[in-house]
Amino acid sequence: MEPQRSPLLEVRGNIELKRPLVKAPSRLPLPGTRFKRGPDQMEDALEPEKKRTRGLDTVTKIATSQSRAPALTARTQTQNQITAPKVPKKTGPRCSTAIATVLKNQKSGPAVPAQKPGAAAPPMVGGRKPTKRPAWDLKGQLCDLNAELKCCRERTQTLAQENQQLQDQLREAQQQAKARGAECRTLEGELARVQAQAEQGQQELGSLRARVLELEEQQCTQEGLLRELQKEQLELQEERKGLAARLEEQERRLQASEAALSGSQAEVASLRQEATSQAALLVEQGERLHGLEMERRRLHNQLQELKGNIRVFCRVRPVLPGEPTPPPGYLLFPSGPGGPADLPTRLSVSRCDERRGTLSGAPAPATRHDFSFDRVFPPGSGQDEVFEEIAMLVQSALDGYPVCIFAYGQTGSGKTFTMEGGPGRDPQVEGLIPRALRHLFSVAQELGGQGWTYSFVASYVEIYNETVRDLLATGPRKGQGGECEIRRAGPGSEELTVTNARYVPVSCEKEVEALLHLAHQNRAVARTSQNERSSRSHSVFQLQISGEHTGRGLQCGASLNLVDLAGSERLDPSLALGPGERERLRETQAINSSLSTLGLVIMALSNKESHIPYRNSKLTYLLQNSLGGSAKMLMFVNISPLEENVSESLNSLRFASKTFLGLLSHQHTEITPLF
Repeated sequence: MEPQRSPLLEVRGNIELKRPLVKAPSRLPLPGTRFKRGPDQMEDALEPEKKRTRGLDTVTKIATSQSRAPALTARTQTQNQITAPKVPKKTGPRCSTAIATVLKNQKSGPAVPAQKPGAAAPPMVGGRKPTKRPAWDLKGQLCDLNAELKCCRERTQTLAQENQQLQDQLREAQQQAKARGAECRTLEGELARVQAQAEQGQQELGSLRARVLELEEQQCTQEGLLRELQKEQLELQEERKGLAARLEEQERRLQASEAALSGSQAEVASLRQEATSQAALLVEQGERLHGLEMERRRLHNQLQELKGNIRVFCRVRPVLPGEPTPPPGYLLFPSGPGGPADLPTRLSVSRCDERRGTLSGAPAPATRHDFSFDRVFPPGSGQDEVFEEIAMLVQSALDGYPVCIFAYGQTGSGKTFTMEGGPGRDPQVEGLIPRALRHLFSVAQELGGQGWTYSFVASYVEIYNETVRDLLATGPRKGQGGECEIRRAGPGSEELTVTNARYVPVSCEKEVEALLHLAHQNRAVARTSQNERSSRSHSVFQLQISGEHTGRGLQCGASLNLVDLAGSERLDPSLALGPGERERLRETQAINSSLSTLGLVIMALSNKESHIPYRNSKLTYLLQNSLGGSAKMLMFVNISPLEENVSESLNSLRFASKTFLGLLSHQHTEITPLF
């Protein structure tokens, strides 16, 4: 059996589910129904009705309950009308609208308090509630039931009328609900559209806000840039004003310069004419200067030939610390015809021979030996004074004439000191070799202004026991003299060269110093009775000089030979010869043989013999192009100031006087043109 439902709930369900309204069956007893219950049961059956009765009210209320079934309470129009059970109210957007409409259309009436059904109300005694009829009063109970039945029938009719009204109101409410639903759906669609538009607007608003922030940042940037541009504009305006002032100043200067230019152009024209005349004069002066240079060379050579192509200088070394002082009058330097102002050219050596004596037994008087040379240098003469005397001779080598300078004398007489200088790098004791090359470099640089260019190639060899050794050799070749030979430079050439020897181009003094240091380490020396470290070979420093004047097509070439001869000691046959002495004996024999050959060659040249014995010695063979013809020769005779060496000193002086000064009596002056 389907449970009873509240009419209001049916309305709400029909509105929500759109179902037809179902009329709930009445719970009241039908007419003619017989109660088969006793009085007590009737009374118990009517007790719920009593409990459901509420007090009188002017307005019918709709109550909501979740624990029991809903009931609709209708308004009572009479006092005997019993209030219906309350119907719980369920809130909702559509149902609340319909219920509010129904309640609004109901007519209000006075509320009558519900009474217990019965034929007659029990009398109240003393204002008290009537008491319950006793069980034996059946008639009274029946009267009460009839009265209650009558009330129920009246109430049923009232409820039927109200139900009809409610159905009418429900239909109207449903129609309104449908209209409200359609309107609600329309509003919901409009709301969704508005919400979508609102969301879109929010998005657009967000993008616009971001755009506004971006534009504000750009505006700040543009404002900063604008301020910078304004500042720069002010600076540029100031700069423009300064430039305008400078422009005006420059225009004034330009006008002044144009005026000066007009005057300068005329002056330039005159200067060009003057430059043309100066160029012509310069060419003329160049020709004249060249002619003067050629004339200088010719006169210089003539002067050297007048002085003698062969000259002999004598140099007496000073007494060294630890050596005995020579007796007074042992060495004298007589003055020349002009008195002490003349340069010394004579030397007198006094010798006492103890083996000689007079008949009375007194010692024989000292024997004096006088010698005359081109120049004599006493012990106090310095290296600069010595070089000053030969500087013009060195200049001849640069002019294209071969020059050969010898240093001759016994061991310890100062030959190596004269040629190479003393130990260390003291410029006061520099020898002839570094001074000569410094002079040549300086003069060559001066002649470069006249169009001459010079090149210098140096070599340094020694002749030891008739074997040629390269003093500039380094590495494995050091000391291998057998590989060096004297050969012609080429077929038909008169120039001589040493095979396997180093020829080093030099252009400054430092390069020459390095070569001299290397040669000094490689030279053959030995201990002798005269010197702790004696040179036992002839050292020959050769400088090949080549000059060229490209503008005039002129060339010149010559060699400068600076020779440090070995010590010229005589042999003492009374000495016992050991292994070391035999080696010194062979060295001395080779040295004396080459010196004798040198004297023979010079004598043959002086006598103009057809055969000159150059090949008898490696020394003369190497120097043959610098000994004859227009070559210039100079011999330094170095002697010791000690009396104990008087014998060797006299031998050196006699050799120089006999060989070179004998040649001076035969030589004649021949002026040979350079070009």
